[in-house]
Amino acid sequence: MFTGIIESLGTLDTLTPSGGDRRLHVSAPGLDFSGTHLGDSIAVNGVCLTLTDLSVDGFTADVSRETLEVTTLGDLGRGDRVNLERALALGDRLGGHLVSGHVDGVGELVSMEPDARSTRVRFRAPAALARYIAAKGSITIDGTSLTVNRVEGAEFEVNIIPHTRDLTRFSVYAPGMHVNLEVDLIARYLERLMLGDRAADPGAGAGDSGGTLSEDWLAEQGFPNHSGPRD
Repeated sequence: MFTGIIESLGTLDTLTPSGGDRRLHVSAPGLDFSGTHLGDSIAVNGVCLTLTDLSVDGFTADVSRETLEVTTLGDLGRGDRVNLERALALGDRLGGHLVSGHVDGVGELVSMEPDARSTRVRFRAPAALARYIAAKGSITIDGTSLTVNRVEGAEFEVNIIPHTRDLTRFSVYAPGMHVNLEVDLIARYLERLMLGDRAADPGAGAGDSGGTLSEDWLAEQGFPNHSGPRD
């Protein structure tokens, strides 16, 4: 588990093909590896990876084909900066929110606008993730825990303060870039729990209309429908 509080920026040295997948090496001189061991987890741009080698100023990790297909790690090039966070230890402060390091989808940066000393950034999420993103809820972008300020359909906005901008990949972001998204895991489990016995139906949770929550299904369970006009 992670918190979404980035500890350090690293630099990708290599992303080398290895037996059908890839092996990456990241230089991270600003990260304290004391107490860290081979086999421990580390989040790289929000993706939970396993440390396979450690040096005084960096680490190596393997990246599977599945991870390459569903995240942006395969798009990285030599010299790219990456957000880094070591796994949460029992008893550590939870400064952001509970983050699993399991990316739910890839989003696109739509726009960036100055907002006093902060920057207002708009992203477009995959349509299947839109229902999990709520105003004032939590979202993880490339491993960074952020609060959603506004939602419009599949697009949402966050505000980036100067401290976050300077110490994360937000310093190199530009419209059109793709980012790793992890929605609030509580929202994902809540949807699954509300399906009840229906969760065992074929296709449940696969993203189709037959396996996820809908207004009709909620009405059948007795939840009021407030989508229509109100008095």
